Amino acid sequence: MSTSTPTLRPYQREAIDAVLAARRSGTRRMVVCLPTGAGKTVIFSHLARLARRQVLVLAHREELLGQAREKLERALEGLHVVAVEQGAQRASSEAKVLVCSIRSLHEKRLAKVIENRDFGLVVYDECHHAAADDNLRVLRQLGAFDDRWTGTLLGFTATTERGDGKGLDTVFEKIVYSRSLPEMVEDGYLSRLRGYRISTAADLTRVSGSGLDFDEEQLAEAVDIEERNALVARSIQELARDRRTIAFCVTVNHARNLARSLNLLGVPAGVVHGMMPSDVRAAALRDFREGRTHVLTNVAVLTEGFDDPGVSCIAMARPTRNEGLYAQCVGRGTRLAPDKKDCLVLDFVDLSALSLCSLPSLFGTPRDLDLRGDDASVARRVWQQIMLDHPGFELEAGALTLSEIQERAASFNPLGLDTDLEVRAISGNAWFSLGRHGVGLHFERRPGRASEVVVLKRPGRARGKVWEVSLDGRVMDRFSRMEDAVQAVDYEITRMGRATAASARPDASWRFPVARAEELRLAVWKRVVGR
Repeated sequence: MSTSTPTLRPYQREAIDAVLAARRSGTRRMVVCLPTGAGKTVIFSHLARLARRQVLVLAHREELLGQAREKLERALEGLHVVAVEQGAQRASSEAKVLVCSIRSLHEKRLAKVIENRDFGLVVYDECHHAAADDNLRVLRQLGAFDDRWTGTLLGFTATTERGDGKGLDTVFEKIVYSRSLPEMVEDGYLSRLRGYRISTAADLTRVSGSGLDFDEEQLAEAVDIEERNALVARSIQELARDRRTIAFCVTVNHARNLARSLNLLGVPAGVVHGMMPSDVRAAALRDFREGRTHVLTNVAVLTEGFDDPGVSCIAMARPTRNEGLYAQCVGRGTRLAPDKKDCLVLDFVDLSALSLCSLPSLFGTPRDLDLRGDDASVARRVWQQIMLDHPGFELEAGALTLSEIQERAASFNPLGLDTDLEVRAISGNAWFSLGRHGVGLHFERRPGRASEVVVLKRPGRARGKVWEVSLDGRVMDRFSRMEDAVQAVDYEITRMGRATAASARPDASWRFPVARAEELRLAVWKRVVGR
């Protein structure tokens, strides 16, 4: 047997087992979600090897077709024919596996592909595109939504988010396996990521949103300006140095203008975009791989299907609100390579009232965190420890370094939080703050026995009766406003009698010494906020 078959990593074996288990349980349309560089092609190549019927692989980009064919042939060890169906290329009828460009599968051509073939497995690479109308048409024509269809539709993606907000649940039944980028980095399967935050003077406050992201025409007008391009170019020159860098831009003109700014500084830069002839684009990619250019500016071309492990810097000259798109861009630099220690991510942060994606946000840390070249995984561990040690600790908006956050957390005292001003305005009782979660109050129904009321915002609720009142752990009522809940509690306490009402006041004798009252408040804080 050939030794060229790729050895499966543990998580790749887990993904294969999850797919097989899901199919046995009756799931026909499923998704495996893995970050870029995790080797999803290796996974579906092994599944193709196991398949008894023919296999159809759907891809969007020309570069993906060749990569998929090569890895499939290696996994199948020459035992079965792997053919490409694209443009002038026609797959032979003997092929066990067909790798097709989904864009070339117009209705008549797809009918020809299906004719006299029995596809038991349809693999959809970069399946976050599946909800688009024409792609749905291909899947319907394949029969993927028919009740009698006996095949399996298996989607692979690094992100389940689409820019237009359409959900993949309209196409697939469930995600059967997933691993996050931070997990893969921590386990050593992807490159470590370090980041810099570079503030610009570009103003995005008037740029309107389009789906999950900005309107591209307005965004380009805001960021494709000479001063900002010069700043991006200088930052790449100074921080990336000899790193092979991919810069993500908004439009073709933006990519050209940034490349021009880089070249003016003496940094060899090339451009790739979707409207280039394939041979010209191939030449630009070849120049980049062979070192004739150090930076490649691009527009939505290298977010998918670009496999160059030597890339060690990602410059996000394109601000985005879309976490999925951001993760795909950063993923171009996460592959491991000999002599590659890490990948540097340069976040260019413009003035915006909306939250912009950043390397820290990708790792679950505050998106305004200024890493200053530090490792994002280390920052993630430190932030997680802060959350464990100081439940309820919150940061105000604004760029902070990790050491500054640690200093603030060390001095954080939940008992010193001011109660909501509107609560203090309507109540004379000793309500205490639970931060953004709500407020609490202790009083005595009987001498020596403290009762506890908490008014908490219900998780995941934005409208309706979102404020829930609990008395000694039992839910009593719900209200639309926190102030209404507080007033209702105060009223009920007065109905319990003069002594009970007096025990709810800040100067009640049972609260002294102060340590007893603080101990009760801290217990509530840990139980409610630290849950």
